Amino acid sequence: MRVLGIETSCDETAAAIVGPDGIESDVVHTQEVHARFGGVVPELASRAHVEKLGVVVRAALEQAGGAPPDAVAATAGPGLIGAVLVGLSWGKALAAGWAVPFVGVHHLEGHLLSALLEPSAPDFPFLGLVVSGGHTTLYLARGLGDYQVLAQTVDDAAGEAFDKSARLLGLGYPGGPRIDALAAHGDPRAVSFPRPAPGGLDWSFSGLKTAVRTHVLSSSRASDEDVCASFQAAVVDCLLDRVQRAAEQTGVRRVALCGGVAANRELRERAAALPKLQVYLPARSRCTDNAAMIAGAGRLRLLRGERHDLDGVARPSWGLA
Repeated sequence: MRVLGIETSCDETAAAIVGPDGIESDVVHTQEVHARFGGVVPELASRAHVEKLGVVVRAALEQAGGAPPDAVAATAGPGLIGAVLVGLSWGKALAAGWAVPFVGVHHLEGHLLSALLEPSAPDFPFLGLVVSGGHTTLYLARGLGDYQVLAQTVDDAAGEAFDKSARLLGLGYPGGPRIDALAAHGDPRAVSFPRPAPGGLDWSFSGLKTAVRTHVLSSSRASDEDVCASFQAAVVDCLLDRVQRAAEQTGVRRVALCGGVAANRELRERAAALPKLQVYLPARSRCTDNAAMIAGAGRLRLLRGERHDLDGVARPSWGLA
C-alpha cells in the first residue's frame, strides 16, 4: 500500500509518499515569514499553507513517479487549528477525488513512530522521547496505539527553552539550530546552569531559561558560544537522565529519539553513547515536522484496517496516550 501523507500542523508544509519499500518522496517547505516575529504567527502559518500545499503535494507525487496513492493520511492534530485544517481538508478532498481510504493521524504519533521508517528500526516495546518546541514527553510504546506517558515537562518544552534562550541572546528564530551551531565552539563548563529536577521523571525547563536570562544580564556574562554550550549541556543532561532512569524502571532498553530537538548534535552524540541502551535516531530531516512520518504512521493504521470518515474534524488538543 502506497500512502500520501500531508503535514501542516505548524510552520512546515509537507507531503510525502511511503510505500512497502519505504519512503518514495519527502517534500518539506519551511515557512520563513515567522522569523521577523520571533515565533510562529498562526494566521500567517495558515495562509502560507494554503499558498504552498498544492505545489508541495504535486512535487511529492512527481518524485514518487506520478501515480495516485492507494490511500491518504493527514495530520488531524494536535497543532494550530487553522494550520491543521488546511492539510486535513486537502487530504480528505484528495481521498474523495481518488476514491481511496483516508485516515487522520496524530501528529505526535507520527513523531513517535518516525524511527520505524529507518532501515534499522526498533521493535516494540521501546521508549520514545518526543522532544520539540511544543512537546517534551517520554513514552513507553508497547505497540501501535498502545502508549504510556512516563514523563513530561511541567512547564516549558525543551525546544521552547532553546527558542527563548536564543531570543535572550539575540540569535533570532528558530533558536535551536543557532544555539547548536554556536555551542560547537563553546565550553560547556563555562557557566554553571542548573539541572532542574522537580521530582519523579518529569522535566522543568523554566528555571533553566530564567538562569540564562540572569546570566546574560550579569556583568560577568560569558561569550555567546560558552553560554550556548553550557545551556545546551544542561538540557541534554536533563533529557538523558530521565531516559536512563526510565530504562532502569521499565527494563526496556530500546530508545528512539524523535521531534525537532532530536536533530541536536550534542543530544544525538551523547544518546548514541549511552551504555546498555539501543538508541535509534531518525535522520535529521525526519526529526523536524515532515509528512513521511505522517504517511508512515497512517500506513500502519490503514494496514490494520482503520479507515476514517471524511466528516472528521481537526483536533488541536489531542492526547496521545
